[in-house]
Amino acid sequence: MPRTAVLWLRRDLRLADNPALVRALEVCERVVPLYVHAPDEEHPWQPGAVSRWWLHHSLSALDASLRERGSGLIVRCGNSLEQLRQVAASYAATEVFWNRLYEPATVVRDTRVKQALREAGLRCESLSASLLFEPWELTRGRGEPYRVFGAFWRKGADSLARLKPPLPAPAALPPLPPQLDGISVADLGLLPRIGWDSGLRETWRPGEAQAQKSAQQFFAGPVVSYAEHRDLPAVRGTSRLSPHLHFGEIGPRQLVWLAREETGSLDGPSEHFVRELGWREFAYHLLFHFPTTGEEPLDRRFDSFPWRSQGMQPLLDAWKAGRTGIPLVDAGMRELWQSGWMHNRVRMVVASLLTKNLRLPWQEGTRWFWDTLVDADLAANTLGWQWTAGCGADAAPYFRIFNPVRQGERFDPQGVYVKRWCPELASLPEKYIHQPWTAPASSLAAAGIELGKDYPRPIVDLAGSRQEALAVWGRVK
Repeated sequence: MPRTAVLWLRRDLRLADNPALVRALEVCERVVPLYVHAPDEEHPWQPGAVSRWWLHHSLSALDASLRERGSGLIVRCGNSLEQLRQVAASYAATEVFWNRLYEPATVVRDTRVKQALREAGLRCESLSASLLFEPWELTRGRGEPYRVFGAFWRKGADSLARLKPPLPAPAALPPLPPQLDGISVADLGLLPRIGWDSGLRETWRPGEAQAQKSAQQFFAGPVVSYAEHRDLPAVRGTSRLSPHLHFGEIGPRQLVWLAREETGSLDGPSEHFVRELGWREFAYHLLFHFPTTGEEPLDRRFDSFPWRSQGMQPLLDAWKAGRTGIPLVDAGMRELWQSGWMHNRVRMVVASLLTKNLRLPWQEGTRWFWDTLVDADLAANTLGWQWTAGCGADAAPYFRIFNPVRQGERFDPQGVYVKRWCPELASLPEKYIHQPWTAPASSLAAAGIELGKDYPRPIVDLAGSRQEALAVWGRVK
């Protein structure tokens, strides 16, 4: 009887450079690809609404790729351990393989699953697929985790030369055992019941094929000007690969090798992009070593920080809806709601306004981003928000408060980005596009704008709130 392995797929939804798949094919004659939908096991960070949309399409794309190679995806819903046991028993599997996850809840779950399956007589093996380096590989002298990115990445960048090449996708796969027992991807109910996802469908195409295509297009051209254009929200200057990375439709090792092949080395045009992959590695390094930081500040001086408590909800609602009266912030929040995406420069600006000017808890921002971003990733989300709020590793100094007007004038000087997402401001002269409240009445009238009616007045005084924030953060620091 042929040896059978269960391939437990999670956020490694690809066939190329999938170590667990390759290992399963090396060891066994039959491989059963299995996805178990168990969002409760990721509490309190179950996938948000936009992530569920992406997951539906990514699973569908993976199933199609598996079928093209003679296999298919078995989909189950329920307790992961119980489903793995049932599938292994149904197909007389003796091995179970998977690629590692690093979020606190999944680490606990996977450890428990591995122990239980081994006690049941199954051989289990977990492998590395989503990071360049395991979180425990890059440490300081006494094995302590890094808390400063510069030192972390100096050590990581030195190791890139020894990075193994990515594994090719198998040309064919063994057929699934007969009498398949699973549900369809549609049965998971991941898509919205009310059709709010038109912007997502217009903007994105999940799946491994699109991930590889986007990566090749980026390294064939835009990477050359990445350092100059990555901060310009009106320009398509970034790779937009982060959602594909999060769902494992492409891996960081593939991107490093593609960068080296397309640009000739990692020291030229691709250096800045690879460094951004380093920030992703740093985010997972921190989350693994400090697993409470998804909810709590790394800098414990912020445990009792005096966040605003009175009148919080109207300010938060205006921020979420892109109705703050501050154009760059509103443009970013509307882009997020429509497309599931926000430019990274704008992410920092909207986060700074929420935490510094409005003095609302950074956790409120993480939750909103978690539900609305296509690349919602616990490690990256936590790092970004704690960096802006000043309470994380390698955090922005407390006196760094992004001025959204100055940021707009610098990185969107003609207001192209603002006019796209805030079309009610499109006729306003450029000198006022980032601060319409300073425009004379004649300019507002000529542009057809009545502040407070066609476009909101600012919900916060930028100068006054900055001084208040400096005073509060100064006392904490």
